Amino acid sequence: MRVVIDTNIAISGLFWQGAPREVLELARSSSIRLYLSSDLLQELDEVLHRPKFAIRIARTNQSIETILQNFAALCTVITAPPLPQPVASDADDDAVLACAVAIDAAVIVSGDRHLLDLVTYAGIPIFAAHHFLQWAEARLSS
Repeated sequence: MRVVIDTNIAISGLFWQGAPREVLELARSSSIRLYLSSDLLQELDEVLHRPKFAIRIARTNQSIETILQNFAALCTVITAPPLPQPVASDADDDAVLACAVAIDAAVIVSGDRHLLDLVTYAGIPIFAAHHFLQWAEARLSS
């Protein structure tokens, strides 16, 4: 199952417990395949450099570069062409949509209200992490 996650899901999954962490665990167990565009990886790098994450990063005893490398190794990183027309009010959200379209994703997982309000894009459903886990469980168990 091809899945694209938003940067906020990646951050939450890397540093906190809960549904976003469970999404990453599904990828670690090879139950799903995470895809990430080079633009989204760059956004993750920028977000990890924000001062508000310094304490969380320090607790991992890893550098930002190591965290990024490990996360990228969990994903298939692609170059996604931009959307023909902007969809979201935030270009970073369009990068998520473009990645999903480029790989014909089964689903997008996001915590971003703007993306979640779309509900679907190009036939690709957009779920919050906990709703994705319910949706995926039904598909993975059958």
